[in-house]
Amino acid sequence: MRRLAVFGCGYTARRFVALHGAGFDAVDVTTRSPEGVARLGAEGLKAHLFDGGPAAPALGAAVKAATHVLVSAPPDAEGDPTLRGAGEALQAADGLAWIGYLSTIGVYADADGGWVDETTEPEPDSDRGARRIAVERDWLAFGAARGVPVQIFRLAGIYGPGRNQIENLRAGTAKRLVKPGQVFNRIHVDDIAAALAAGIARPDAGPIVNVTDDEPAPPQDVVAYAAGLLGIAPPPETPFETADITPMARSFYSSNKRVANRVLREQLGVRLAYPTYREGMAALASGA
Repeated sequence: MRRLAVFGCGYTARRFVALHGAGFDAVDVTTRSPEGVARLGAEGLKAHLFDGGPAAPALGAAVKAATHVLVSAPPDAEGDPTLRGAGEALQAADGLAWIGYLSTIGVYADADGGWVDETTEPEPDSDRGARRIAVERDWLAFGAARGVPVQIFRLAGIYGPGRNQIENLRAGTAKRLVKPGQVFNRIHVDDIAAALAAGIARPDAGPIVNVTDDEPAPPQDVVAYAAGLLGIAPPPETPFETADITPMARSFYSSNKRVANRVLREQLGVRLAYPTYREGMAALASGA
């Protein structure tokens, strides 16, 4: 029996379950709100309420029976909510064969536009980054103590159906911010799902896996390309320094790096369906 437990069934985890959930005999997922339980239940998922407190009996039983665990819930000020609330159940999961933790390439420090890869030591440049690095290490230590493979998937900026520049342009909310020399890495959600499936098939790879496409690119170029696919004029360029954006959005521009995906390609054998933003945007513009 293959049983999957997913902590934090948001956009990315839901897509993985939708594309690969049929490979499991049972799938249990968590969410932080009663509304989320109802929404996920309406999608046919067995959902449990979980906010980092002690796991309820039904969730604890599901975790103890799990063979595979995907952790998508982010850390909070107290650390990792999954380890805190479900760690005891995970310790008792005798058939556990794999744990996947969804992290972020934000753990890498600014490289002034240079390349980094899985051999690059993470360096926090924010409290968020420091929490992520600490939790990554906690999961690797947990796996080592349990003798269970743990893979850390450091994700680039996620886009896909319902979350992309095509949608933003159609809604009139797209912006074309320009900061000279700035590039961002991105990844289509379906390629993340493929990376997770490959990790389950090859649990000894990694354990750090950068999940990014092959071409870090200036954000304004992506918006312009998406506008061209729709046959509309792109929004005007706006200098980053004078842009009216949130402090959170502005903080992302403080780090400029190109993140390589060598382990994804060479160890997991993943061939990206959307190796650059062009393939991804074209598919989304066509309704794929």
